[in-house]
Amino acid sequence: MNNDNQFDEAQFQAQMNAFFERADAIINLANSQLSPSSHAGQVAASLNYAAARFAISAASIGFVKGSDLAKEKADIIKFYSEKYQQMLAENLDQYIENFDQYTKIAQQK
Repeated sequence: MNNDNQFDEAQFQAQMNAFFERADAIINLANSQLSPSSHAGQVAASLNYAAARFAISAASIGFVKGSDLAKEKADIIKFYSEKYQQMLAENLDQYIENFDQYTKIAQQK
């Protein structure tokens, strides 16, 4: 392996670590919103709404006019929907595989 590949791998790993650190920080914030008056379903709905709003804000960068953004509406929805579905499926598979650990049901027996 040459130095360029080592640098690329190190850079990629650093970016992935930063990605998961940001995700964990957002999950921790969502968990902090849980209370007797706001259950997980309500917090998840708020989190999904916030994610959609933020994604559209990010997607709009570089557009000069709303009409230009409107022309890309279908592609933007398709892109984010496909990415969300992929991440949802991956996380669901992981949760299924680690269900007892994540829910601590095994400890309650």
